[in-house]
Amino acid sequence: MIFSKTEVEGAYLIQGIPFTDSRGSFSRLYCRREFQDAGIGTEFVQMNLCMNLRKGTLRGLHYQTGSPEDKAVTCTRGRVFDVCVDVRRHSSTYRKYAAYELSEDNGCMLYIPKGCAHGYVTLDDSCQLLYLMSEFYTAGMDAGYRYDDPAFGIAWPVTDGLILSEKDRNLPYLNTNLGGNGHECL
Repeated sequence: MIFSKTEVEGAYLIQGIPFTDSRGSFSRLYCRREFQDAGIGTEFVQMNLCMNLRKGTLRGLHYQTGSPEDKAVTCTRGRVFDVCVDVRRHSSTYRKYAAYELSEDNGCMLYIPKGCAHGYVTLDDSCQLLYLMSEFYTAGMDAGYRYDDPAFGIAWPVTDGLILSEKDRNLPYLNTNLGGNGHECL
């Protein structure tokens, strides 16, 4: 596995090195020893699978309060534009974001540290993402910010005809002058 630092402190783009032969390929998605050697001591306790039916589905920007979580996200079908936004107000990369295309073809994974919000937009129909989580989901502890918050300035590759949940459509902006609640993580 190859671990590359991103624009966000503590976030990594991780690329597996597939073994390929005439039968197909085999890739390692997670290895505790390799994560630890890269300085990531996270213990994952939960795995989630997310299916997205249509291109232009946008989820995020989400994080969990109370028991913040590290995430490792990979796309196992299709392609997504995946984003990690630093909302840790005391971080040297506060309000910066890292964004990468994750796909079944490139086999990349994005490691998102505690205190960062996560979101993505699907670039194909029928996208599937696999999440490794360091904390159990706690109802009522989920939070987030608007995907189009100018405080972050994310250059989303898809902006027309987005498919959003009502919850994501009503997330606050970071800046209270834009109607947000001004809360920040950590």
